[in-house]
Amino acid sequence: MPTCHIDHITIVSPTLAAGGELVHKLLGVHPQQGGEHPRMGTHNLLLPLGEAMFLEVIAINPNAPAPQRSRWFELDRLPPKSQPFLGCWVARTDDIHSSLAAASEQLGLAEPMSRGVLEWLISIPDDGSLPFGGAAPALIQWQTEMHPATGMQDKRCRLVHLELLHPEPQRLDALIQGLQFSEFGSTLSVVEAPAPGLVAHIDTPLGLRTIRHLREDDHH
Repeated sequence: MPTCHIDHITIVSPTLAAGGELVHKLLGVHPQQGGEHPRMGTHNLLLPLGEAMFLEVIAINPNAPAPQRSRWFELDRLPPKSQPFLGCWVARTDDIHSSLAAASEQLGLAEPMSRGVLEWLISIPDDGSLPFGGAAPALIQWQTEMHPATGMQDKRCRLVHLELLHPEPQRLDALIQGLQFSEFGSTLSVVEAPAPGLVAHIDTPLGLRTIRHLREDDHH
């Protein structure tokens, strides 16, 4: 059974500009341009949070054709006037099929994806929904020798702690334990809360900052 690691956290946004401004407001740095995801009709911005960890801002690409399936990260359900929010997180594994088989909850099927020269497999439910309201991870298996964060411009931001909030913490904790997480320099915890959500504690050049989202927040 392979171990899993926090790979990236994802800010879901109606536009890349709005998501980038949120990152700058909360962390004091600007994310860099990422690229396009042809199979999903989306594009992203990126900010490294460690040697093999990053923050992603993702939005529907208005210049790309709509995919023949539901987009990931519930982007098809996002109201045009909505505010960007920390929507979910992604966990890295060396064997996504084994990790999915060992998971105590349904996380979706492993789908092939690409962005430029990068290729990977990622778990996505057929309807594009976020398991546990985004508190459970999507699983990813990179098909590259180097982690993509190594090629990003370092803005001296590091993920220190990621809190997973959910009204059924026992179920979520069983899922996390079964995926056998092993973290270096950051920690992961499950917290009981009235609604699903995420809280990311990030060390920045301006000090420790927090990005948070609860499903019952007014801005979602």
